[in-house]
Amino acid sequence: MTYQAFGMTAVAPATLAASPYIHKAGQLDVRLATSEEEIAAAQALRYQIFYEEMGARPTPEILAARRDIDDYDSICDHLLVIDHGLDGKPHVVGTYRLLRQVVAMQHRGFYSSAEFDLSPLLGRTFQNRIGEGRQLLELGRSCVAASYRNPATINLLWRGIASYLQTHNIGYMFGCASLHGTDPESHALALSYLHHHHLVPEELHVRALPEHYVPMDRLPLGSYDIKEAQRALPPLVKGYLRLGCLIGDGAFVDHQFNTVDVFILLPVERITRRYSTRYAVGANDAD
Repeated sequence: MTYQAFGMTAVAPATLAASPYIHKAGQLDVRLATSEEEIAAAQALRYQIFYEEMGARPTPEILAARRDIDDYDSICDHLLVIDHGLDGKPHVVGTYRLLRQVVAMQHRGFYSSAEFDLSPLLGRTFQNRIGEGRQLLELGRSCVAASYRNPATINLLWRGIASYLQTHNIGYMFGCASLHGTDPESHALALSYLHHHHLVPEELHVRALPEHYVPMDRLPLGSYDIKEAQRALPPLVKGYLRLGCLIGDGAFVDHQFNTVDVFILLPVERITRRYSTRYAVGANDAD
């Protein structure tokens, strides 16, 4: 990894010492960022992966800072996996961005609302379904450094998420998962499989916004091999499916991040029952 402004993605040991970890495994631990320095380290890691590795297109501000930055960073919680053994210094090697419904409604809403119509999740009917006092959590900007894409790191991220879910009384999680590249036709097999086999039910029918809607049922049901389609899915999406996620209707092409995005919706019970197991979930997801 290289990072110019913050010396890779290192964080000062004194900063981390003041921030309690949630779970620990060997020289790795998972915690929430508690300082601007820690958030900057997460943004630096995101820049390395989304822009340098995955081909996203930086704005002039992002290019100058060499950090992936947007307006949502200031209102989100940032989950971090820290390696305390690399070069004798603590480094951020994995991250997820978390946005609770109560926080989103006090500010600009959810990030995903720029791509998908979230109204089925925000009405009284769905609130009754998840239970009074419970709320939604939006997941985004997930990434893990290349040399840490293994079950130990991913499991720590999900253990951290599971603890967060319980602390904040989360009923459902949602967000966008990304397929690399901006040509939907190159993902026809994966998109068709997701549409035909994992589409959200009518009462939860989240849809890509009309002006951005990309049909996912690109191949007729029965015209493709299901196992081949499953193999074509990104690791992150496979992991979400193993946890029982549902997929929104229609995809969104994100030209800045060089991805085709699909909407995922996941009941929290699947996570809290299984968080202590090792997830073979993939590494990166820009949205």
